[in-house]
Amino acid sequence: MVLPPAATANPPLAEQDQLHYNLPSIKPSSTEDGAGEYKSFRGYPPVSRLFDPRDVPPSDYPFEGIISDKNGSPLTLRFSSGTYIYKPDCRNSCCPNYTIRLDATNYESRKDHRKTINAWNRFVIGPDYRAKAARLCPRTREETRWRKNRFDLLTAVHEVESSRVQRPTDPKTQEPIRPAHEFEVRFESDNYTEEKYQLFVNYQRNVHKESPSEISRSGFKRFLCSGLGQTDRVVDGVKQKLGSYHQCYRLDGRLVAMGVVDLLPGCVSSVYLLYHQDVKEWYFGKLSAMREIALAIEGGYKYYYMGFYIHSCIKMRYKNQYRPSYLLDPETYAWDRLDADILNRLSARKYVAMSVERQLQLPPQVTSIEELGLNNHKLTQYHQYQQEQNPFGTRHRGENISAFTVGMPGIMSLAEVQSEIPLGRWMVKLRNNIFIHLDDLQDWAEWDVRDTTSPKAYVAELAAALGPGLVNQVVLAFTP
Repeated sequence: MVLPPAATANPPLAEQDQLHYNLPSIKPSSTEDGAGEYKSFRGYPPVSRLFDPRDVPPSDYPFEGIISDKNGSPLTLRFSSGTYIYKPDCRNSCCPNYTIRLDATNYESRKDHRKTINAWNRFVIGPDYRAKAARLCPRTREETRWRKNRFDLLTAVHEVESSRVQRPTDPKTQEPIRPAHEFEVRFESDNYTEEKYQLFVNYQRNVHKESPSEISRSGFKRFLCSGLGQTDRVVDGVKQKLGSYHQCYRLDGRLVAMGVVDLLPGCVSSVYLLYHQDVKEWYFGKLSAMREIALAIEGGYKYYYMGFYIHSCIKMRYKNQYRPSYLLDPETYAWDRLDADILNRLSARKYVAMSVERQLQLPPQVTSIEELGLNNHKLTQYHQYQQEQNPFGTRHRGENISAFTVGMPGIMSLAEVQSEIPLGRWMVKLRNNIFIHLDDLQDWAEWDVRDTTSPKAYVAELAAALGPGLVNQVVLAFTP
């Protein structure tokens, strides 16, 4: 790359205000890159690889997450593999993955949720402690009645923590009574420790059936120990942590489970959970979800994000049991209550966007096109909406497919990008903190935005996914 005379060493933005997007090379890379494990989700490299969260101060995120829609409004947040942040292409994916979130402040507990946490609490306390505590520090009649008729999530998730358990003195032994187990839950930095890695090894081998050769310390560090930076802020008098953390569950001093969470303005995002096989019977998936919901309530984050909802994946169906939950419309980025009607539509069609379903007035089940009674214009819309566009089966390794030609929902069109975003004025950070504009590059004018092998097309697709509001906050970086 030849730098023009206009190159300058003076940064255009304060360093703390820059969001960096690292382009892996001057030419787009193939689908078989470092985030290859997500290639079935992501469609094509340019839009799927967004930017490195380690360069972004959590307090500066525009919304709960990092990505905005084509109008600069909230879109989605970090669903990542290590430092990769990606936007899925729901229309063209074989298994559409929808952003799902729970309104934690209005969480409706289910019987199986209550049963799970009550069983765990009884296990931690133990029958001997329960009998002695009932005698030495009995509950009042009002408290007993209240607990019998009402489930309080915040009370349930904390009551058997070691620091919360009452320890009255046994008059016979003159010693404090003790629970069967000491249970602690602590927030820790998402840094690497050997203790965490050994838990990861146990989980990957027993749950995901990975061989020892597939598990490595470097992989663990990249996947779960390289998230967002950490900071604090105060909102309405409540101190909030922001960034990526490990929520560590210890039983009798031993790490038995670990939740990886992103704490962002307005939400708690569940990234990953791992647990030891010795505690698998206690359903730590449910236990950790309820604790993270409680965290969203107590910390004033309001929403709890559970990653993606993939209706065609049976293992994902449990997410629709946490209510009230909402799905993000991939076309308009509006939130729709995940109810029986949407579930029926998801079962009937590969791809669902409720904004289009309402516009076309589609019933949950479509047995024939004729029954819809659509005019020619709406009939064309229906065919475009439900057409099978799956380039994965025919593309060759390394082949680049443009986001603008495959009908990816929720991004700007090429015409919108060209009219609303001055791509050439996008700032680029080079080595030695040299900053230039894209149109300062020697070959910028010659590159064709419609040529998917050109950097200009690569940048245009990224701009289409980010939207003009966020493009103004992003600094590009070409890396080897």
